[in-house]
Amino acid sequence: MTAWDIPTGSLLDATKAASLCSMARAIGINHVALEVGDIDEALAWYSRFLDFELRGKRPTMAWIDLGDQFIALSAGRREGPDDDRHFGLVVDDKPAVRAALLDAGVDVAPSGGLRFHDPWGNLIEIVDYRDVQFTKVPEVLSALAPEGLEKSDAALAELARKGLGGGP
Repeated sequence: MTAWDIPTGSLLDATKAASLCSMARAIGINHVALEVGDIDEALAWYSRFLDFELRGKRPTMAWIDLGDQFIALSAGRREGPDDDRHFGLVVDDKPAVRAALLDAGVDVAPSGGLRFHDPWGNLIEIVDYRDVQFTKVPEVLSALAPEGLEKSDAALAELARKGLGGGP
């Protein structure tokens, strides 16, 4: 029996399911790949809203560092715009991204959630580091945001519920 054989709603919990077979635990995302029309155009477009370091580039690919992770841009968009499929990009200053997007004429709400389509139809959600359970180790965080970023009480409570932090 594998974890896939356990019926939905079964009384077996995740620990028991994992003991039925040897499984790797998903612990994070190394990178997300986005299809874009042109690498140079995509780098120019994203650099209008985000301060980033270019990890590497070749004619059909580019890699943008996100601290200890990265985004891969791949030339040759083959799908139509994404309406629901998206990824959340964590930033240190969500209001600054919103202001830059609005100044550039990108269609975003003036407050609340911050989602937008890039010119190639990729749907991106901007989330503030303070408000999510996602946590960087102190060495990486201090390199990315030397002025410091403190988690919100809600994010700390979410971490505490999972046994991953002390709470607010």
